[in-house]
Formats: sequence, C-alpha cells, structure tokens
Amino acid sequence: MNLNRALRIDETLEDSIFLWGARQTGKSTLLKMQFPNAPYYDLLKSDEYLRLSGRPALLREECEMLREGDVVIIDEVQKLPVLLDEVHWLIENKGLRFILCGSSARKLKRCGANLLGGRALRMMLYPLTSAEIPDFDIDKALNQGLLPRHYLAANATKRLEAYVGDYLQQEIIAESIVRQVNLFTRFLQAAALSNAEIINYTNIAQDCGVSAKTVKEYFTILEDTLIGYFMPAYAQIVKRKLIAAPKFYFFDVALPTYILGRAPLRKGTVEYGHAFEHLIFQELKAYLSYSDKRKQLTYWRTIDNRYEVDFVIGNAEAAIEVKSSANVVSADTKGLRAFAEEYPQSKLMMVSLESRARIHNGITIYPVMDFFRRLWAGEII
Repeated sequence: MNLNRALRIDETLEDSIFLWGARQTGKSTLLKMQFPNAPYYDLLKSDEYLRLSGRPALLREECEMLREGDVVIIDEVQKLPVLLDEVHWLIENKGLRFILCGSSARKLKRCGANLLGGRALRMMLYPLTSAEIPDFDIDKALNQGLLPRHYLAANATKRLEAYVGDYLQQEIIAESIVRQVNLFTRFLQAAALSNAEIINYTNIAQDCGVSAKTVKEYFTILEDTLIGYFMPAYAQIVKRKLIAAPKFYFFDVALPTYILGRAPLRKGTVEYGHAFEHLIFQELKAYLSYSDKRKQLTYWRTIDNRYEVDFVIGNAEAAIEVKSSANVVSADTKGLRAFAEEYPQSKLMMVSLESRARIHNGITIYPVMDFFRRLWAGEII
C-alpha cells in the first residue's frame, strides 16, 4: 500500500533540515519518494559507514561536484557526528542543502557535535495518522500501532516483539546509554504502566528497585531517543490550583499495550480507554507539528484531582476530553464544564465512540472519525 504522508518536505524546503523520528516511522521511505534523485548516504550500510568514518573529507570532495541548491541526504547521521563539520562547510561554501535524518539527537548532543548553529531546521516524522491511511481502522491502530510495518501487517505481534526486544532494549544498551538489561526491562514495564499518567519518579523507583534519579534519567533517555514524550500541565492559573507535573506517553500507542501483554484490547475495558486516549494524543501531536500551528499541547488537572481535561491546545483555545463510550452522559463532561468556568473563551470538545456528532450544554461531542476528519481539515484548531 502506498501511503501519502502528511509531512511534505519537498514543498517547503529552502534550508537544510534535521529530520528526526523513531525507528521505522518511515523516514527513509519518505525521503526516497520525495527526493528520488538526491545523493543518498545511508550510514546503516556498513560499507558506507566504514568508508566515511575512515575519511570524512570524502563527503566534501564528492559533494563539491554538485550545484548550488542541490539537496543531499544523510541517513542515520547520529552514527557519524564528525560528518557535520563537512556538512557545515558545504552549506556555507557551496550553498548545498542537506536533509540529515536520524532516530536520536542524543549522541550528537553528548559528543558536542556540530549542530550547524541554526543553519538547519528541525522537523519530526511521527507514526502514521488517520489522514494517511485509507479506511483507517481504530481497533487495528490501538492493537498493532501506527508504525507502517506494524499497522500494515496482518498480525503485528512478532514485529512488536522484535521492535521492543531488539530496539528498545538492545540498541539503547549497545550505545552505552544503560548497561543493566534487567533494570531497564523492569523500568520499561513501569513506564508502560505509567503511560498517559502523571509521572511520579519516587513511586516508579520503588517498583523498579532503583533510585528516583535513575528513573528520571531513564525517562530522559526515552525522550531523547524519541521513544516517548512528556506532555506538560497547563500552567495558567485563574482560580483553582493546578497540578504541575507532566504526563508521559510512548511515541506509539501499541508499545505499552504490547509491553504489558494487554492485546487484544476490548471496548468497554479500562485498558481500551487508556489506549483510546493515547491514540488521540498521537493524532493531535502529529497534526500540530505537521500543520506548523506552533501551539503547545498540555493537560489540565486541579490539585485536588476533582477536575481534569485530557488535552488543552495553546492558550486554552481548545479543551478536549476523551471518552471511549458510545453514550456520553453529563457526568462525563464535568471536567470540561469546570474548565469553561476558568477559561470561557475555550472551544469545548469530547471525542467519543458515539455514532453522530451533537452539542450538549455547549460541548461538541464528536465521533472519533468525525473528529479526526475535522482536525486534519483545520476545523478543530
């Protein structure tokens, strides 16, 4: 199946770009489709890696043959940070444009690599979204995730197993980020249990048998390697005091489900509801990035835990609650109603499994696919 990705680099490219994204999000496929004639350096290939690591100046010598404005792609650039000095020279002296692709900027930051001093824009490629998949299947997305190889598989269990085992554990450990496999495996379990929840480092540390400092470092590793994201709390206080700690989400909805052995998910269960909320987070995060809205995605919860809104966009421009129910009742909207008392300018929405959109006490209740369609049409925010 040919997927039309929402990120269109070739339509906006005027500068060089760092294109980041977790492994298997489809970065290489996207670049080869959008830039079929660009010189392509793939550092996952051992011969290419050895050739350039032995003599980085080869990149400069080969690219000096190109014309001003030509695009050059370097895939998995974090594997050979020294190339960035050559890239810098070629941008400055030859006017070339580079797309520098990778799954983690952590190694570049840790070794003090040349990050081009603002000469390259930063872009992200996320897993697939509803707008990129014909006949999008909610339950399939929740159980198999939205990495292209996983979603398109008849059964993604083996691929999820390989992804978690070979990448999330072994590759991170191989890069000397962590050294104790058993501790990191325990941490992944605890992180999966904390997915879409407010992070309490002390409680997780007790579950894992490590210090709270180590847990915080492990979460930072997941964020730096693009395996997960922190979502901050909304901070503008009007009357009610608010919780300030962030929530954490894995980058793909199926990862915590697989790690915890919860598949297949079934409607009506707590686990299904958590995954459904995660899917909405994933869709909102990708949309806000691809549409260049420059609006922060946060959550809102009062310090007494009486009221909560799952997602707040920008400066309270929109408040979105998620309920995996086919029958939303008034009690389900109490968080949104409390939010409206403090931020009356906000658009109030509920994403649900209802069959038709409706308005209840000023709150628009959307069926999930209707919400997705309107989101990507620019009608939500």
